[in-house]
Amino acid sequence: MQKITIIEEASSDKPFFVISKPKGLPSAPLSSTDFDNALYQLICSFPQLKNVSGKKDIEYGLLHRLDTETEGLLLVAANQSFYDFMQIEQKEGRFLKTYQAQCEKDLDNSIKLEAFPPREEILLGRENQISSYFRNYGQGFKSVRPVTEKSGKAALKKIGNKKIYTTKIIINKNFQAKCTISQGYRHQVRCHLAWTGFPIFGDKLYNASYKNDQELKFKATELSFSNPIKNLREIYTLS
Repeated sequence: MQKITIIEEASSDKPFFVISKPKGLPSAPLSSTDFDNALYQLICSFPQLKNVSGKKDIEYGLLHRLDTETEGLLLVAANQSFYDFMQIEQKEGRFLKTYQAQCEKDLDNSIKLEAFPPREEILLGRENQISSYFRNYGQGFKSVRPVTEKSGKAALKKIGNKKIYTTKIIINKNFQAKCTISQGYRHQVRCHLAWTGFPIFGDKLYNASYKNDQELKFKATELSFSNPIKNLREIYTLS
């Protein structure tokens, strides 16, 4: 089994854990008997985490997820007070997650994949804000698609919720991307990059040029959030 790395262990003035999850390991269990995931590994070492009640009983204090194929940082609340505090922080957009990706340029990517709105234009070397609703898409709803007012009535009826999700994107001349979100939808960053014509290398769901066995070049590299005990911003980075 692939192993997590504990970056920050909970303490009296830091009521949370920051862990690094390897690619190929799920963030959370799918059922109470699912033990092959990052959260279960952490709970095995710190069983007191079961005292935190999350949105799902089996997720305890897990505050966000990463796709199984994505490596990087996860935040887990060590007590109920911090979990409840972070729910407000997330709602208010103060919990920031940053990702790095190696992209490829294919301005027809979203056309090849189908069911995307007209391509969203971005400028290289500058911060771009890409926003949309989302809907689940395809057989088994394994992927998602952005939805805008230009998507048409049929797509608008399939929106998962009425919430707008924004990704801040900076892509350099080598097509290396830095993306930051405050509130996330499943596959948000991957899908938004694909929509702009800069899909992530090795993304089998959102890169029309994907070839078998290519490795996804995508990593969650930074978490920034408030610590209510120390009254300051905590920032954790992963190289």
